[in-house]
Amino acid sequence: MNAASPAPAHRQSLRARLLLGALAWIIAALAVAGWGLRNLFKEHVEQQLQAQLVLHLNQLSAAASVQEDGSIAVTPISSDPRFEKPLSGLFWQADELRIDAKKKPQVMREAIARSRSLWDQALRLPAVVQDAQAGLSYRTLQLKDGAGNDLLAVTRNLQLPEADAPPLRLTVAADSALLSEPLQRFTSMLTVTLTLLALGLLIAVLAQLQFVMRPLAQLRSRLTAVLEGRARSLEGRFPQELQPLVDEFNKVLDTNAEMVQRARTQAGNLAHAVNTPLAILANAAEHESGPFAALVREQSDTARRHVTHHLARARAASAVRTSGLRTPVPEHLAALVRTMEKLHAERRVRFEIHPIDPRLAFRGEPQDLYELMGNLIDNAGKWASNRVEISASACGGNMFELLVDDDGPGLSREQCERAFQRGVRLDERQPGSGLGLDIVRELAQTYGGDVSAQPSPLGGLRMRLTLPASDA
Repeated sequence: MNAASPAPAHRQSLRARLLLGALAWIIAALAVAGWGLRNLFKEHVEQQLQAQLVLHLNQLSAAASVQEDGSIAVTPISSDPRFEKPLSGLFWQADELRIDAKKKPQVMREAIARSRSLWDQALRLPAVVQDAQAGLSYRTLQLKDGAGNDLLAVTRNLQLPEADAPPLRLTVAADSALLSEPLQRFTSMLTVTLTLLALGLLIAVLAQLQFVMRPLAQLRSRLTAVLEGRARSLEGRFPQELQPLVDEFNKVLDTNAEMVQRARTQAGNLAHAVNTPLAILANAAEHESGPFAALVREQSDTARRHVTHHLARARAASAVRTSGLRTPVPEHLAALVRTMEKLHAERRVRFEIHPIDPRLAFRGEPQDLYELMGNLIDNAGKWASNRVEISASACGGNMFELLVDDDGPGLSREQCERAFQRGVRLDERQPGSGLGLDIVRELAQTYGGDVSAQPSPLGGLRMRLTLPASDA
């Protein structure tokens, strides 16, 4: 069965989820707000335009009169100069009506008077006139002019007070551009404003996310410090939503440290309990001769090496899983070299330590560092002619390397490869002590490091030990 494909990055990131959610709500809210504001403005502009048309209609109604010869005259409206400008988009027109046998008003003469703005055109209104009762009431119509442009019009039937005066239909119309142009300008301004508002809100959301996610970044930093051995617990105060998680995690760390410490104590007690009878057997065999005594000495030594080997492995394995371990390299190396100078004083071997960064530290137990470095330096001291040089430095990947060079006879390439095999020792002609090189490699690899042998610039052998480093 194929492995499940990894989830998209935005589904794995809380920051991306919050950002996408906030962005969706911002866009939706501003879109609804923009739609609502545009409709409100459109309704407002329509009402304003209709109110202006009604005002002009009232003025037109007041301007209509009957002449002495019985004709109808409409005094031009002078309140708006657009009525005098040809095709300005604002028009008025008066039609003469007649009442048929069914008492329904019909158009008898169209455009008996009209505004100059209509020029040679006329407003095309329905032939059958609604609202037969004359008065101040009006209707709103949707019309088209001669060029096919949409018009918004208000019309009224008017009966003059003279007895012989025919009924009139007065109409005032405006080009719909008077409505669409301000609406378009308002829409453009609204779009720019809402876009700027969206950007501002997005920046505010990003700033808020940065502020909200800061405790998580702090928690991650504290976890990294625990993982790298710079702290034994999650330190600091966190928001109340995270503090219970931090407290529980610290309890887990404390419980784990307690269990590891108890396991170390038990392993040490077991090693002591086994080593004591082994030492008694070995001492007793030293005073005896014969094959049986030799067998006891051999097997006692083998058993002690196994106990030491497995105890070191158990300690290293538990140390790798324990947080907060940090062993400074320079001071422990200096103490170890002082011991080696006394141990090899008769041969007058000079041990030289190159300058080391004082912040360099091993992420593990001090005892394991002593055993790892001590075995390599002790071997170098046994085989060196006059000098042993030691250096330590960071080598990337959160690791550091320890180089031990001697000016002894060295080893061939084949011997360098065999030196770390189980049961093979570099000092076969001399009595040994401490861990074998095979156990050194296994212990180093338990910590995630390694050890290797190669020719030294001093003419002898170089041992290169890599171990995990603990940040300062």
